[in-house]
Amino acid sequence: MHLHILGICGAFMGGLAQLARAAGHQVSGCDANVYPPMSEQLEAAGITLHAGYDPAQMATRPDVFVVGNAISRGNPLLEAVLDAGLPYVSGPQWLAEQVLQGRWVLGVAGTHGKTTTASMLAWILEDAGLSPGFLIGGVPLNFSVSARLGASPLFVIEADEYDTAFCDKRSKFIHYRPKTLILNNLEFDHADIFDDLAAIERQFHHLVRTLPAAGRIICNQREASLQRVLAQGCWTPVTNFNDAAGFRATGDDADGSLILSGAEGEIARAIWNLSGDHNRANACAALLAAEHAGVPLARGVEALARFQNVRRRLELRGEAAGVAVYDDFAHHPTAIAVTLAGLRRKTGGGRILAVLEPRSNTMKMGVMKDRLAESLADADRVFCYAADLGWDAAAVLAPLGERALAETDLEKLINAIAAAARPGDQVLVMSNGGFGGIHARLLQALARQASP
Repeated sequence: MHLHILGICGAFMGGLAQLARAAGHQVSGCDANVYPPMSEQLEAAGITLHAGYDPAQMATRPDVFVVGNAISRGNPLLEAVLDAGLPYVSGPQWLAEQVLQGRWVLGVAGTHGKTTTASMLAWILEDAGLSPGFLIGGVPLNFSVSARLGASPLFVIEADEYDTAFCDKRSKFIHYRPKTLILNNLEFDHADIFDDLAAIERQFHHLVRTLPAAGRIICNQREASLQRVLAQGCWTPVTNFNDAAGFRATGDDADGSLILSGAEGEIARAIWNLSGDHNRANACAALLAAEHAGVPLARGVEALARFQNVRRRLELRGEAAGVAVYDDFAHHPTAIAVTLAGLRRKTGGGRILAVLEPRSNTMKMGVMKDRLAESLADADRVFCYAADLGWDAAAVLAPLGERALAETDLEKLINAIAAAARPGDQVLVMSNGGFGGIHARLLQALARQASP
């Protein structure tokens, strides 16, 4: 089968393309911005890439066009496909029918931590010799790719609540039909498609409805929103984590300890590379999901001692003039605050310069803007790229006083960061996109500034 994928460089669609190629299909695709690291993965897999959505791509004559959820009506290639009456399908539907059918799907759902938790789960299964398939919205460093078919029935997937495609407004995860499901957390997001938190909770309950009685739900007991989801009806056994009287993960950032406990006390402990209560909670959920698939809890903890995290999760991109530049995917106020706290723990008392691109649809709409200044309070300086926003970033960040700068010109923003930085500083760049290649450009600017 020949697939031509619209929106191929997105994390999900790029992963799907790699799975299709590994399964023996011919794959080509297009995107408005063909950029690394996804473009590099796709080219390495032998996938032909086209820049833009020229209807001339119909001449490739694929058997089916697979349409990503970033593609809207009015897209010239999509309109040509519809006018010609050619076959098309959404990415999640194709994945469900061609890859997930008949497999033991382990889904990871939640507003935050999906990528890290799914990566932990895939690694625990891999380290235990179970060779899972996976499709993850990032690149786990233990694997160096975001997707693979695997050599067993097990398949780990990041279960996203965002809508499926222009023709299917259900959440993506409705298609996956997991047997094991992690419900990590749930708060309001995706304001472009959901009116309120209750609307997202309904989609989560639709997901819960698809689980078999022989399955397992791993649920964060501390999340009232998730308890409301389950209260709407649940037909699958539930194992709670973050439970003071049950399963929980604790530890100390100072010594890197991870301690898993249950109702009877400590189960196992290890020294690992991550820090923070949020990552320990992610680990607990991943361990319980892996146990459902056959990995003893103590064996799972042992595997996490070898877990290397995910690209773009406090990833050090380089150093210049004594200044370290980190990259992180954080874009929601909750994630921004947690990421800043994590870097503070990691680096100690040095200055942190936070650089933010409010790029998600929710952030661009300003739905979360009133929480932004508070989420950035732990930074010594704040630099915000304020282009294409529907709100006044300078006014929103005014509570931070002279610590904050909003700029609509990226080159001017980079120069301002370089001018403010001094040896020993940590620059934390946060965006869910490419951010105009700011990391390399900033490192270059810092190096030039330090040159005699």
